[in-house]
Amino acid sequence: MHALGIADPLSLEGELSEAERRVRDAAAAFVDGSLLPVIADAFEAGRFPSELVPEIAATGLLGGTIQGHGCAGLGHVAYGLALAELERGDSGVRSFASVQGALVMWPIAAYGTEEQKARWLPRLARGEAIGCFGLTEPEAGSDPGSMRTHARRDGSDWVLDGEKRWLTNGPLAQVALVWAKTGDGPETIRGLLVELPSPGATMSSIPRRMSLRASASGQLRLDGVRVPEAAVLPGVQGLKGPLSCLNQARYGIAWGVTGAHAACLESARDYSKSRIQFNRPIAARQLVQQKLAEIYSSLGQAQLLAYRMGRLKEQGRLTPAQVSLGKRANVAAALEAARSAREVLGGNGILLDHPPMRHLMNLETVKTYEGTHDVHTLVLGREVSGLDAFA
Repeated sequence: MHALGIADPLSLEGELSEAERRVRDAAAAFVDGSLLPVIADAFEAGRFPSELVPEIAATGLLGGTIQGHGCAGLGHVAYGLALAELERGDSGVRSFASVQGALVMWPIAAYGTEEQKARWLPRLARGEAIGCFGLTEPEAGSDPGSMRTHARRDGSDWVLDGEKRWLTNGPLAQVALVWAKTGDGPETIRGLLVELPSPGATMSSIPRRMSLRASASGQLRLDGVRVPEAAVLPGVQGLKGPLSCLNQARYGIAWGVTGAHAACLESARDYSKSRIQFNRPIAARQLVQQKLAEIYSSLGQAQLLAYRMGRLKEQGRLTPAQVSLGKRANVAAALEAARSAREVLGGNGILLDHPPMRHLMNLETVKTYEGTHDVHTLVLGREVSGLDAFA
């Protein structure tokens, strides 16, 4: 939705406030001026463009909806529009902002002490500190309650042992929000802020990734890592803690992927109008027009869904099941759009000179993280039937 016309099939521009447009336009200017010129090379090199973090922070996107402590206090629709612009650039860069804001800053703001908020939120908002979120483990993904990471009391401190995997921002981070059991069951799960580096905490990058290559992803090993009581988030215990964070991030994903969707539509449209075969642009051919029509239609539907979610969230009425619906539907639609756009570009579609293949590979991961497509399917099945397939 960064411009009227092809990227706004249902004219949602007219539903936005001037303030929402300004936030979106600021993010779009950053993407066009700073991110798009470097993202293909960064993706090919497997490098997160960390030099752009100050510019991302300047847009107000880091912890964007948090009030106070140096955060922008954006509305949820404005925040979603900005994430869509960021993902129009690249899913990996949007993931950086989502993790920083929704998975690290939001729980500190929601569950932390005043001291924790004052210490971390202003620095994280300015991009002077980077955070990561430690929930997933090598043997615990869709079932976070089966995590093996434990925290035990030792005097006035907590001692952490375990391993976390797939920590976006991990290799760059100065703080990790680690979720650990303090007893035998999932009801004992607590969140602890672990400063990095710390004795016994070893962060390593995850190499050989074919997706989200312009993202820093790590694995964190915890061997007797000692943290003080002041590092524990006191406001939540049990699975509610990490799952409530994931709901914040999933909302942002439902918006973000509409940006990748729009980028693929524009790329397919522009290429098909310039590609001449059999003496005519391939955009004049019925099968290509069918692909363009499907991408265009699904983009409008995805944007409308994200917009409705945003207004519900602003009213305090957005439910976890609705978040699952939005994340599941919009990621699937964007992934299908990327595949179809790549087909329109033919052999040239696999080149980094064009965005569809890069978005396609990224979206394969977005479909899996923050709750797999199948897990969200079961969440919706439970909502419809009243029966729990997870039990």
